[in-house]
Amino acid sequence: MTTIYPEQLMLPGQAAAPGGPVDMTIMYLMHHAFRRDLDRFAATVPATPADDLTTWSALARRWDRFSEILHHHHSGEDAGIWPFLLERAHPAERQALHAMEAEHSKIDPLLASCGELFGALAGPVGDRSREELRAGLAVRLAETRELLGAHLRHEETEALVVLQRHMTQEDWERIEQEHFKSNETLGYLLYVVPWVAEGLSKQVLDGVFAEAGQGFRVVLWIGRILKFRRLERRAFRYAPA
Repeated sequence: MTTIYPEQLMLPGQAAAPGGPVDMTIMYLMHHAFRRDLDRFAATVPATPADDLTTWSALARRWDRFSEILHHHHSGEDAGIWPFLLERAHPAERQALHAMEAEHSKIDPLLASCGELFGALAGPVGDRSREELRAGLAVRLAETRELLGAHLRHEETEALVVLQRHMTQEDWERIEQEHFKSNETLGYLLYVVPWVAEGLSKQVLDGVFAEAGQGFRVVLWIGRILKFRRLERRAFRYAPA
């Protein structure tokens, strides 16, 4: 008897989509959004005038949104996914799983450093040069982009292979509910759904909504109007075309 596994989503920039019983669509959507955001921040910061405090304030708020979502994502992995797999993985597989947590711990200080620099540029900087702060932020963003990009590639090519070997769809749904969705408010979803959808093709979105339910289209529409697009325009007004 042939086992039929779900077709895995493959998005631009994604390193791999290991086959198996677990539908990893949500994981890959989040990875795509993380990559997209860091590309936009890295391109926008050098192009934003150092003395435009209004835009830096919007960029600081937008960075806070990004880092909050990334922290929530990594916390769910560290509390739910990796412990589950470590209990079941073979010794040779555990190295990749331990690396996931170690890589998270290296990313967190860079996120905090970028947040501090965005905050500094959003207000008076005293004796420090705004141009120097902007240059320092550009360097930190490049480091963050490189480190997070390497982590996502490592996760997609190795850790998710282990996941597909030892987890069922039912296991995934339980972990997702306990560690990723348990504290999601409507306000959070009104931002996150349009944030995830940004830059995706209509074909991909139609597939996602066919699985998630049409109610998410309503959340997307309302969220874009109320929470997402306004901040995007203000934060990325100097983003290169």
